[in-house]
Amino acid sequence: MIRHTLSENNSILNHFMAQLRDVSLQKDSMRFRRNIHRIGEAMAYEISKTLDYVPFDINTPLGIKQSHKIKDGIVVCNILRAGLALHEGLISFFDDAENGFISAYRHHPFNDDRFEIVTEYKAAPSLSGKTVIIADPMLATGQSLVASCQKLLENETPIAVHIAVVIAAPEGIAYLEEYLPNNYHLWICDVDSHLNDKKYIVPGLGDAGDLAYGVKL
Repeated sequence: MIRHTLSENNSILNHFMAQLRDVSLQKDSMRFRRNIHRIGEAMAYEISKTLDYVPFDINTPLGIKQSHKIKDGIVVCNILRAGLALHEGLISFFDDAENGFISAYRHHPFNDDRFEIVTEYKAAPSLSGKTVIIADPMLATGQSLVASCQKLLENETPIAVHIAVVIAAPEGIAYLEEYLPNNYHLWICDVDSHLNDKKYIVPGLGDAGDLAYGVKL
């Protein structure tokens, strides 16, 4: 897997990340969503540097100027519901992108810390012959991302796959590297220390879905 860790170089992205983590600011869900959205925009810009482009001519009022446009179609997919704000940030830059959605959640059949990943809802166009970007803010164990990738991409042959996450744990990165193809791109804003006993990222920021959209049952 080709890994890109954006926090290795200081940028405005680190400012957005600091606001996401700050417990004194997290009660403002609108600000939280907006920062995730802005992070998605920053990630879209970085991802765009790796895409293939083709030349084309533009007619200006005074002549013709050769420019370049993205060669292949893009599909931005997100894992509901936490990925929605990140998805919106990505498509605000990739404005011609198609969109896909999949649900994945931790199911605790024994009412303890053991869980399995359940993927249910899926809505996506054909992904074959396209560049696919899969958005999920938190990469903890990596199990939901792997299950979602496998469900989204079954019987599909995309040109390239990019996975965009805001915060990752080393355990989740290792899991993706074990179970996903080596030519996938993994984009991470920041890598945290570890997972706790409940498999949540430490120091992390809490539950991104709840902070963005309210506490669920």
